[in-house]
This record gives sequence, structure tokens and C-alpha cells, in this order.
Amino acid sequence: MSVTAPEKTTVDRLARVITEAFAPTIWAVTMPFVFAIEQTRSPAGFWWALLAAIPCALIPYGIVRYGVMRGTLTDHHIGRREQRRTPLLLAIASVLAGLLLIWLLEAPSHLIGIIVVMLGVLTLVMLSNLVWKLSVHAAVAAASTIGLIWLFGPPLLILVPVVAAVAWSRVRLADHTWLQVAAGTAGGAAVAMLLGPLFF
Repeated sequence: MSVTAPEKTTVDRLARVITEAFAPTIWAVTMPFVFAIEQTRSPAGFWWALLAAIPCALIPYGIVRYGVMRGTLTDHHIGRREQRRTPLLLAIASVLAGLLLIWLLEAPSHLIGIIVVMLGVLTLVMLSNLVWKLSVHAAVAAASTIGLIWLFGPPLLILVPVVAAVAWSRVRLADHTWLQVAAGTAGGAAVAMLLGPLFF
């Protein structure tokens, strides 16, 4: 079923709300602000985060929206695996450029860390996409949640059900299988667990 197909039940509509509210772009925009502001505890954190969010979230999202407008992408979640290669490559290039910029400008280490995690997840998704449609929603939600747990500690384990809800929504909307969301969740979590200790 296409991600643009109408939802027929209340449960379907709930799944759509979860999918959109916790879409990869939402995490990608939010995480830089959380990590930069938490570390700096000053207005400077906001500006660091804004600088990072432009190449790491807004430009990749703009690339996707442009593809949808041109008709080269079927939808903003890029439901067809064969359409993902170019947007993913461009997103990786944009995030890498953003990471280099904030590193050269000596941004807060936590901000650099979460961008490194983002880049790791994008690379994982890109490699898997060569042969299989891993769930980007699940990977990004899991990586972001692990990053938040690294930053704030065990109380943020309360977000684990959010990851489960995202995975459920993708299967409910027939955009992924359970195996694809399980692989995305495990992959995203693994990337964050491996890279997190280097920065947080």
C-alpha cells in the first residue's frame, strides 16, 4: 500500500499520526537543539543547533520535497526502495558537510556527537538499501532514543515505547514488514550505542 493511501479506520489514522509525528526529519531537526542546548545551557546552544540543523535536516528534507514535486519520488517517506539511492547520497553529503563545518567551528561536543550518529545511521541505511528496504523511521527513532538515554540517563528509557509505536505504525500502514522495522531498530540502536560513548 502506498504511504499516500487513505486510512480507513481510527487505528490506521493513529498509525499515520505516529508515523508523521516521529518521522526521521522531526528527529533530525529536534536532536541538535536538545543536545546543543543541554550541553551549553545558554542561548549559544540554540544558534549552534540551528547551524547544524540546516545541512543535517532541512536540506535533506528539501531534497526529498523537491523530488516529490518533480514526480521523481512517490512520497516524502520515499516508500519505493529503488528511489532512495540519490536522496540518501545527497543527504549523506549534506550531513557530512554540516559535520565538517561545526567541527571546524568547534561546536559543542554533544552536538558533534549526535550529528556523527546521524551520519552513521544514514550510512547504515544507504548500505542496506542496496539490497533491502530497511525502515528509516525505526532506525532513526531507535538511534535518537539511545542518544537521549546516553545524554540524560535511565529516566529516558521511558521513550522506548515510542520506538515500538513507530515500528508498529510502519507495519500497520503496510510500508514495512516486521523484519524490516526490527532490523531498522536494531541497526539504529547499535550505531548509537557504538558511537555514543565517544561523545556523551
